[in-house]
Amino acid sequence: MNEQTHTEHRVIEDFWLKLDNAAKMYPALMNREFTAVFRFYVSLKQPVQITSFFRAVRKVEKRFPYFKMQLKRGFFWYYLEHKNLPISVQEDTGVLCRKFDRETDHGLLLRILVKNHTISVEFSHILTDGQGSMEFFKSLLITYLAETGVGIPAGVRYFHPDDPISGEELEDSFHRYFKKNLPDLTRLSRAFHLPFKLQSSARFSISSITLSLKQMKHKAGHYSVSVTEYLISAYLCALQEVYKDLPPAQKRRNNKILRIQVPVNLRSIFPSSSMRNFTLFVLPEIDLRLGYYTFQEIVKKVHHQMALEKDQKLISRTISRNVGGEKNKLVRTIPLFIKSLILQTQYYSLGANLYSGELTNLGKLDLTPPLNEQIESVGFVPPPPNKALKVDCGVIGFQDNLMLTFGNITRSTNFERRLLQIFSDQGIEPEVTNIKNTEP
Repeated sequence: MNEQTHTEHRVIEDFWLKLDNAAKMYPALMNREFTAVFRFYVSLKQPVQITSFFRAVRKVEKRFPYFKMQLKRGFFWYYLEHKNLPISVQEDTGVLCRKFDRETDHGLLLRILVKNHTISVEFSHILTDGQGSMEFFKSLLITYLAETGVGIPAGVRYFHPDDPISGEELEDSFHRYFKKNLPDLTRLSRAFHLPFKLQSSARFSISSITLSLKQMKHKAGHYSVSVTEYLISAYLCALQEVYKDLPPAQKRRNNKILRIQVPVNLRSIFPSSSMRNFTLFVLPEIDLRLGYYTFQEIVKKVHHQMALEKDQKLISRTISRNVGGEKNKLVRTIPLFIKSLILQTQYYSLGANLYSGELTNLGKLDLTPPLNEQIESVGFVPPPPNKALKVDCGVIGFQDNLMLTFGNITRSTNFERRLLQIFSDQGIEPEVTNIKNTEP
């Protein structure tokens, strides 16, 4: 059964898939520290019932066969091969977003972790994006609650273990919406990067801020922008504060463009039921060569940039560039080891060097009130940032809480504290703060 085969059956045979367009770069870049692994977790009000939980895992994994995949190396490209192996369920040791291991993870690219009241699921970005992984996470959580005797209200939307599998769930939607011969993208200038020193070892650590979602919506409404646009504006403002405090000589050496990479779920722009990666990035920015910006100026600029860059025609141009390179006949004939070297170079020249930070807002997790009552809190941990970016931020909402989780590989939490101060200056006080005291 090859990549083009679609099925509506509950049981499917072994099959293989090409990596989707967004996933192709990761195998060339991944290492022990840059793992491309992200985590969802939920803390329940009651301890996890292990027997019920295992029953739920075994039911749900049959519904998502395209997530039970092993990464394989071909001569020209990596690919994914389905393996009918059980998804690994492990005790959570507290080591977040580590690289997948053939032995402990059964060679698969997702793992499930449990400890006391908390259930976590970690995914490789090779498999899927935030939307696809959240659907799996929701299905696992709801199925588990049903196994413990919690009634599931009618009308709750999730992937039930007995639902048929649609072939479109396996689709690479980048190829579906690819258009030939669109104009090239304008090449961007290099961006400012945080000046903090890297940790010497065991670099990846996280810290978090929990804010009132009601307060955030109120403040965003004051500026007539979305919560995401408000968060981006605060992020850019914090970067500007870091830059302002640099010594004069360091300012002269550093790039003056502050630019944020913000993933956009393309399913909201192009109809798609794909459970694989279907995300691209918009890049709102401010240029400090023009002077310093007030918060209101930043908000206004971000709002208009986001509206422009999410335009379907401009998104189509990015898809055309990305998929067009993959379809190029010459590129297709280059051996994989050479492709990997090219991708490693392009990742920084066309990617990481062009942005100063990354903010991923997955929106609000809402399972309906009766199910929400079983949950204490929900979180999303972004993948470990690369050595140029150094810090990134994942955002998820639940009930009236908005949790910001920062991934950091430096010795400093200066940026996180600047962002917290900006919220405080705006009249938004954190409900919970978990930011470690480290060097400035």
